[in-house]
Amino acid sequence: MNKLIQHIALVVLAVLSFPACRNNTVYAHFYPMESEKWHIDSVVKSEYMISDTAAEYQILVYVRHTECYPYQNMWLFLGDSLHRDTIEFYLADDRGNWLGDKHHGFIEMPVLYEESKHYVDSGVYHLDIQHAMRDTLLRGITDIGVEVVKKEN
Repeated sequence: MNKLIQHIALVVLAVLSFPACRNNTVYAHFYPMESEKWHIDSVVKSEYMISDTAAEYQILVYVRHTECYPYQNMWLFLGDSLHRDTIEFYLADDRGNWLGDKHHGFIEMPVLYEESKHYVDSGVYHLDIQHAMRDTLLRGITDIGVEVVKKEN
């Protein structure tokens, strides 16, 4: 129980400080995984508002995991109702050293999904994220984060 409270406190602190890192952040949210496991049928559904259609945006996905994550890489399905992408990225190097930043027992890895996304219409947009690994249940995944940042011109 104490570990759960600690984990919740860390997530709340991270979410509150997350947008402060970049003043152009349009959306930033972490979605916690129950019991540090991500089921293949569990889709992370994010929803964010775009009002400035003249701007370009970066979309980043964050994977937080523990050292219990059993693989060097990860495959994700990302998209919305109109299109879907598959991406692969690495969480560890060839020697098994974790990439990303270590924080209080978990490792946070940012993944650039879109470098220069342009939205034609203002409104609400969706980004769904699902793991595309062969395992039905990925252990060691604590949170999945999404950040949408307006690029400076």
